[in-house]
Amino acid sequence: MKKFVIEREIPGAGSWSAEKLKAVSQHSCGVLSNMGPQIQWVHSYVTGDKIYCVYNAPNAEMVREHASQSGFPANVISEVATIIDPVTAG
Repeated sequence: MKKFVIEREIPGAGSWSAEKLKAVSQHSCGVLSNMGPQIQWVHSYVTGDKIYCVYNAPNAEMVREHASQSGFPANVISEVATIIDPVTAG
C-alpha cells in the first residue's frame, strides 16, 4: 500500500476545540469505514490554518474520494517516496 501526505487548507483549524477535533475525527473515520479497509488514516498534524494528514491507500484517487465524501479539502496530495529519520543517519 502507498503512503500519502494530504495538505488541507482549513482556516482556523489550529484553534479548534478538543470537541470539534473529536467530531471531525469521528466523521472522517465514519467515511473511511464505509470506504473499506484499503484506505487508512494514520495521523494528522494540525497547524494554524492547515491540517496535514498521513494516509495509506492504493492510489491518490481513493484519497480524493475520501475528501469528497467527507467534505474536507484535499488541496495537495503527495505520494511519499521514502521515509527518513534519525536512524537513517546512523
